[in-house]
Amino acid sequence: MFNVKTLIAISFFLIPTIHYGQHTDEINSNRPGESMSAFAVGKTVLQIETGVFGIQESHSLSKYDANGFGIDMEVRYGAFLENLEFIADVQYVNETFTYPMQVDERADFKQSVLGAKYLIYDPNKGYKKEVNLYSWKANHKFNWHQVIPAVAVFAGANFTGADNPFYFSPESAISPKVAVILQNHLGDGSWVFVTNIISNYITTDYPSLSYILTLTKGINKKWSAFVENQGIKSDFYSDAIVRGGAAYLINRNMQVDASISTNFKDTPSVLYGGVGISWRYDGRYKEVHLLTKEEEAAEKIAKKTKSKKGFKKTKK
Repeated sequence: MFNVKTLIAISFFLIPTIHYGQHTDEINSNRPGESMSAFAVGKTVLQIETGVFGIQESHSLSKYDANGFGIDMEVRYGAFLENLEFIADVQYVNETFTYPMQVDERADFKQSVLGAKYLIYDPNKGYKKEVNLYSWKANHKFNWHQVIPAVAVFAGANFTGADNPFYFSPESAISPKVAVILQNHLGDGSWVFVTNIISNYITTDYPSLSYILTLTKGINKKWSAFVENQGIKSDFYSDAIVRGGAAYLINRNMQVDASISTNFKDTPSVLYGGVGISWRYDGRYKEVHLLTKEEEAAEKIAKKTKSKKGFKKTKK
């Protein structure tokens, strides 16, 4: 478990993930982890990330065993701005709880979230690493610029129907969810570390505070692997979960993945295993060129020069 002080320490010292432009040559999926990347998919780009998973639970105090399956889907769409993304995230779960004297069937949407993510700051926008032609050592020393994270925010709402067996109230509800997202790329760019700090069910009787830390390694052009730690704290449910898995790039717009998740307690102990696929459509996307500071300065000078010439011509 963790407290607020621990969470603050995490946000300052575990800042590092990977830099992507808003639109990349190859699909950039949040799967198979649970964290959200800081970067959007790109304006007019549609991306669907979905999967199925099996569930096994056992509670030592409540004396039940549970088995079941779940389906999750995240739909991401970039609109209006290059760094703005709209997100629909749903998860449907079907579980059978076996107690000493009864069997309980539960099936419903465990999560239904609608919201938007906005990239506030990209440390690599306009940044160009200078090459020292006279020093190999200078070119290969640690680049402190990569410690500066990209920063994004997410704001949305949970939509819960009445008599949902996975919710803490029998009444239907709409409750806010917000998150701060940090992302860096490290080393040669093949290492990615993402930090999510999330406040959920804010206006309910059981608000929660959580974090997700995801470290991803690009093994080669096709394969990547990840490890993840998630901590959840609320009066209704608290846990610490670890995950691991891998993803394989089929083509530039499609990837498949597999993962496994578990925790370290028995109230309940959980084991999830799943597979999934991510697909995007970017046929209407138009490339956006990000200027360096030098290019922006040159463009401003060119506009001023052109403006002065036009003024003189009109005056004559």
